[in-house]
Amino acid sequence: MTFLETKTIGSFVAEDYRTAAVFQKYKIDFCCKGGKTIDEVCANKHIEVNRLLNELENVVSQNSYQQIDFQNWPLDLLVDYIIKKHHRYIKQTAPALMQYLDKLCKVHGGNHPELFKIREEFNASANELLMHMKKEEMILFPYISKMISTKNNNELLDQPGFGSVENPIKMMMEEHEIEGERFEKITELSNNYNAPADGCSTYKVTYSLLKEFEDDLHLH
Repeated sequence: MTFLETKTIGSFVAEDYRTAAVFQKYKIDFCCKGGKTIDEVCANKHIEVNRLLNELENVVSQNSYQQIDFQNWPLDLLVDYIIKKHHRYIKQTAPALMQYLDKLCKVHGGNHPELFKIREEFNASANELLMHMKKEEMILFPYISKMISTKNNNELLDQPGFGSVENPIKMMMEEHEIEGERFEKITELSNNYNAPADGCSTYKVTYSLLKEFEDDLHLH
């Protein structure tokens, strides 16, 4: 068994985000279930290991890509980036998507009852994400910034009320996994974000936005 076969999906994507496209092609969750190894996902999905590894290697070997090296960013910079890019995106996009889904349910719900379930799943996800981001912005992220500040200034760090910083991080990761599972359902219900033949322009725009929303969530 080689090192690559036992390497986790999340590790591949963290090192080179272009590999995400390969995992998406095979409907492999590289985000919330990124702790699984190549061996595990290939066994579960009946994919030939060498075939997947070859496709990943082809992507990585392309030199025209400059990856943002998030892993070596200072944590306070990474926190600021997450808030201003990903949190802001969710806060701006979620309300518009809710309105689009309401419209689709009214116009097309009779012929496409799956729209009601998609709306239910997305609204639940959007509301949970807003609460999730609030906890990050009010509790976890300020503490991370404080950790960096006290280290840089050689000061003592006060013990937080939540104990180890691993506790809120664990909670955030569990909530991430729940949202990943919700979007798996949305992907299936929407036929992988493909609007039906009788779908109007709003139908197609809504599905495109849903896919973009999921993509941003995975990168986040």
